[in-house]
Amino acid sequence: MTAVSRDNRPDIAELLAFYASAGVDEGLEDEPVNRFAEVASKPPEQAPATATPPTGGSAALPRSTSVSRAEMSERPVAVPARAQPATATVPDEAQAALARQLATTATTLDELRQHMAAFDGCNLKFTAKNLVFADGNPNAAVMLVGEAPGRDEDLEGLPFVGRSGRLLDRILAAIGLDRTSAYIANVIPWRPPGNRTPTPHETEICRPFIERQIELVNPKVLVNLGGPSAKTLLNTTEGILRLRGNWRVHTTASGVAIPAMPTLHPAYLLRTPAHKKLAWRDFLEVKTKLRALG
Repeated sequence: MTAVSRDNRPDIAELLAFYASAGVDEGLEDEPVNRFAEVASKPPEQAPATATPPTGGSAALPRSTSVSRAEMSERPVAVPARAQPATATVPDEAQAALARQLATTATTLDELRQHMAAFDGCNLKFTAKNLVFADGNPNAAVMLVGEAPGRDEDLEGLPFVGRSGRLLDRILAAIGLDRTSAYIANVIPWRPPGNRTPTPHETEICRPFIERQIELVNPKVLVNLGGPSAKTLLNTTEGILRLRGNWRVHTTASGVAIPAMPTLHPAYLLRTPAHKKLAWRDFLEVKTKLRALG
């Protein structure tokens, strides 16, 4: 191992970048903890007493380390402290079935939110700070659904409040809408650690909640922001660049068919500004559809 000296220090920027890519992007304590000081303050462990070798004659040969089963059974066994059970739940079909049951029994958005807040079947809940349920007007004619909350959304408990949210607000304003005339939610209500992509199991567990949320809101038009939202709610495997701009249909559990417009996610538009013109065309289609439906 190479010694760390003044001329050979780790690159702090590279270390922080590594932490960020590993999902370590937030501190758990207000003040840093000096683990070296903790170790230095502990009293040194006493070395076990060494048996005195027999006196006289030649030195005795060391005793064999092999121990019979009878001797082992007579020795007291140190029982380790029982580990605390893990709080997070591994996603499985049982949890997805429970999510479907809870979603079905919710008759209002408030009940659905309460069920989701009490639901412990998704492991993402235990790494997120807040449940990101929705924002906007539940009586609006248009509902927009993204994939999952980011860091800003997780901190505030509201969807689309970061840079992508500000861009979405400008897009809505361009067609005469805002958060008082639109309803916004996500397929996944809890932020994945490090903004990683949700796993298929996590998506399937959360699917009943967003589908029930759409059913309770019953919008005239549904807008799928990004590929994951479109694939989950429109039951397709096509890419978003092929899906966008073409009207699809989302059918609720009660059989209500809602026109759906897949479009590009605002976060994607921030990375690829040249495609903003494509999203603009999609939202013009949404504006036209809303006028036609009254």
